[in-house]
Amino acid sequence: MPGVADITFLCVPPDRAKVLCIFVHGRGQSPEDMAAAVIHHLSAPDVAFALPRAEGKSWYTARAIDPLTDSTRAELSTSLQGIALAITDLREMAPGLPLVLAGFSQGACLSLEHAFTGQASPDAVAAFTGCRVGIASDMRSADLTPGLPVYLSAGSDDPWIPVEAFAEAATELGRAEARLRCDVFPARPHEVSTTEIALLDSLLIDLAAGRTPRMEAPR
Repeated sequence: MPGVADITFLCVPPDRAKVLCIFVHGRGQSPEDMAAAVIHHLSAPDVAFALPRAEGKSWYTARAIDPLTDSTRAELSTSLQGIALAITDLREMAPGLPLVLAGFSQGACLSLEHAFTGQASPDAVAAFTGCRVGIASDMRSADLTPGLPVYLSAGSDDPWIPVEAFAEAATELGRAEARLRCDVFPARPHEVSTTEIALLDSLLIDLAAGRTPRMEAPR
């Protein structure tokens, strides 16, 4: 059964940080992959990073764009419980600090699904190449905190997250009154780009300084 196997902590200890960040890896990946592709390229100081590891390198078995089945709902519920607990635990280590929930691909989808539960709500979400899990006719949580800053990105021809699914997620975020920025990258490989890294950097810097995230990183 998918779920959180363990958590890798990087950079500043939580009790010495100014901002917290949980970064969720994609299918077939690991915290080490995300550290190499994203975390080590960030410049924001005083950030405590927590990188959950999925059992079996997957947060759920199905594709994000497949209709929800009982099996997928059970796997998704287990993984979401793990993310919620990771947020709660990290906040207990550093009470009062702002927290960013971010992820890539399947990790971005899981981050969005957590945000839509309305529980243990982060202070900002960065979903790199993400969408909702399931299809529009599925019963899905829709309790996003109004005004939540959300960054959502996609590639124009991504093999895992079609641009149509990205657009559907953007629509749902807009209806839920998220403070939303979206980017679509033409012909981008299935990887995190320098623009996305700069955007996450800006979220962390703004929150560490006590500012509302402006999401002004250049495209």
